[in-house]
Amino acid sequence: MSQVSSPIFSPFTSLGRKSIGSLSFAFSFRSPAATPSPLSLRFPISPSSPPPFTRLRLTSLRTMASHIVGYPRMGPKRELKFALESFWDGKSSAEDLQKVSKDLRSSIWKQMAEAGIKYIPSNTFSYYDQVLDTTAMIGAVPPRYGWKGGEIGFDVYFSMARGNASVPAMEMTKWFDTNYHYIVPELGPDVKFSYASHKAVDEYKEAKALGVDTVPVLVGPVSYLLLSKPAKGVDKNFSLLSLLDKIIPVYKQVVSDLKSAGATWIQFDEPKLVMDLEAHELKAFTLAYSELETSLFGLNVLIETYFADVPAEAYSVLTSLKGITGFGFDLVRGAKTIDLIKGGFPSGKYLFAGVVDGRNIWANDLAASLEVLHSIEGIVGKDKLVVSSSCSLLHTAVDLVNETKLDKEIKSWLAFAAQKVLEVNALAKELSGHKDQPFFSANATALASRKSSPRVTNQSVQIAAAALKGSDRRRPTTVSARLAAQQKKLNLPSLPTTTIGSFPQTMDLRRVRREYKAKKISEDDYVKAIKEEINKVVNIQEELDIDVLVHGEPERNDMVEYFGEQLSGFAFTANGWVQSYGSRCVKPPIIYGDVSRPKAMTVFWSSTAQSMTKRPMKGMLTGPVTILNWSFVRNDQPRHETCYQIALAIKDEVEDLEKAGINVIQIDEAALREGLPLRKLEHAFYLDWAVHSFRITNCGVQDTTQIHTHMCYSNFNDIILSIINMDADVITIENSRSDEKLLSVFREGVKYGAGIGPGVYDIHSPRIPSTEEIADRVRKMLAVLESHVLWVNPDCGLKTRKYDEVKPALSNMVAAAKLLRAELANAK
Repeated sequence: MSQVSSPIFSPFTSLGRKSIGSLSFAFSFRSPAATPSPLSLRFPISPSSPPPFTRLRLTSLRTMASHIVGYPRMGPKRELKFALESFWDGKSSAEDLQKVSKDLRSSIWKQMAEAGIKYIPSNTFSYYDQVLDTTAMIGAVPPRYGWKGGEIGFDVYFSMARGNASVPAMEMTKWFDTNYHYIVPELGPDVKFSYASHKAVDEYKEAKALGVDTVPVLVGPVSYLLLSKPAKGVDKNFSLLSLLDKIIPVYKQVVSDLKSAGATWIQFDEPKLVMDLEAHELKAFTLAYSELETSLFGLNVLIETYFADVPAEAYSVLTSLKGITGFGFDLVRGAKTIDLIKGGFPSGKYLFAGVVDGRNIWANDLAASLEVLHSIEGIVGKDKLVVSSSCSLLHTAVDLVNETKLDKEIKSWLAFAAQKVLEVNALAKELSGHKDQPFFSANATALASRKSSPRVTNQSVQIAAAALKGSDRRRPTTVSARLAAQQKKLNLPSLPTTTIGSFPQTMDLRRVRREYKAKKISEDDYVKAIKEEINKVVNIQEELDIDVLVHGEPERNDMVEYFGEQLSGFAFTANGWVQSYGSRCVKPPIIYGDVSRPKAMTVFWSSTAQSMTKRPMKGMLTGPVTILNWSFVRNDQPRHETCYQIALAIKDEVEDLEKAGINVIQIDEAALREGLPLRKLEHAFYLDWAVHSFRITNCGVQDTTQIHTHMCYSNFNDIILSIINMDADVITIENSRSDEKLLSVFREGVKYGAGIGPGVYDIHSPRIPSTEEIADRVRKMLAVLESHVLWVNPDCGLKTRKYDEVKPALSNMVAAAKLLRAELANAK
């Protein structure tokens, strides 16, 4: 990694402009590491029109009450991803990365300004994660990164996110119930906070120089602390909120700088307000904003919430805060909040009504949204009602314009981030008395088409899924009996080693898949190439002496997309990328109709791999809950009904794998925890159908067939009983990056009789752990888990790593397992 000490944001030169005839203004750039794909936004102009940025300035001054909480940062063709990875690989400079980033930000601001959005966010762009940006802003850098003060640069910033050769990365976990991951702050009583990143102010100035007046967005101080964890060595019961009076002075400095720069609005994101908070946590919001009140004087202040209903007590606290101008609510996932608004909203305050869904890709029902807006218009006041997205559009794909090959009928049902901006503004225009009738008519036509389309419904699938309601499908024997039968058949050593599934996806491998998809190579050539890759992966594992092998998944693009492509009821995009963490993007499938499995999906490749070795070869599947949670799901029926349909499809695949002689089958449920509703009242229902869905997939296999599952970055401690109820034979689970929090549930007395493999090293970092480091981790596990149930494996799949990292890391992992087997044998 290049060691760059320059600030994360630094002054930039002005953007170039280009006229194309007399018809349009185009702004474009090319990512240095990407396939040439210019990002272009075109605005109709005539020879007599004012310069484009002048027009943008005029547009941004329109009085339409519209607002966007946040916007995707990767770019329509993943320009930021390629720029980041080029920089991390030392192929491009910090200046190259900054240039790509600046161009992206400019295009986003221009797009919203041209669309007529009044409240345009800034500081929602990030090189990795917005919570990490806040950590940099307040100077909360853990000591192991060697930061000595001053403006935080790329070297320290990316070391916190990704680790480096000498120290591990900070923990990464899911952002509420989304598939986005944030970097968890590590705090303690000795942290000395300081104003160490001026990113928020620099971005505001950057937009202003382009003629766009933005609303700077900050992660609110209370949510930031509640999203943090005690640093290593700090008592786990340490009160993170006790640090509030130490971080508020830094927030005051940031606010002061933003005011000096000319900001008139500022947005604090406080999403923790939708959770079930205790009285002292709610009190912290009152204390924080009372302390900030004098600094905020002269500014309009918006507090934004999203992802769920705001509980009544939190609503009361929020709407009573001093110095606040407006309040933002998610009225898509938090429809009950409407009742609270109708029950009383503070006079003279703005309501930012999140009626356009920021979490899904379906075209908004404009007529239904208008009903909601009109129902609260009289309470709030027409001049105080602002139409908004329900949350940041970070969680949806970027622009439907780039989907030139998508089925036209399905495409008409969709709206990506760029289209959602237009939906927000269309609703705001209608409230202002300027209805765009063609836009509304097209929307109504698309909604009617989706509702009546015969491709959506499969009656036999509906009947089969409905029959599962109220049932309790599970394997008839206990896990201990099954493990004994499996051990007799598999004959594994103590502390068996395995990996999670995927092996590195090289450029050559991606090229083969790409050429096959484009019909540039024959099916025979494709199969030959994939078989050669599988054979290579099998040989590597045998040389390393791994006990239970995987085929490496070379035929798969993504663990959900691969299955969705072979199931009915799914549609796929070419550029529907969504950021998962850092530069990692996923392309969620779109579930538009009833789901079924027309034919076997993985049996050929798993059987091929098993024929290459005498060791057990895992069949690799993605579970129904993960397919559901990592897809854009239809919103015209309950989610659990769709999940049951997927479960039945995966059940067919499991049973076909077993018939083909695959004795170990892994059904990944990486996303089970992230789908847990944010409100405790809703937990039981979700866990009931989610766990049931998993059990449906494998309830028909023999005792000798070993069922594995895998879960990654989430906090599992609160659902450990549901994980046990999944009744898997072996579970592999993230452990290393979260300071082994998982082990604490076993220290506290939870009994787990099935096989379990808490990850022994972090695969999301390029760092290679030593044999002794891994052995120490396993010794900690042996202190709370029986040796006969313990497996040794990495945290997650190896797809994103390189072979020069994977081979030594796995070699050290196997060596550690052998070392500990010897220690256990000597102890006897």
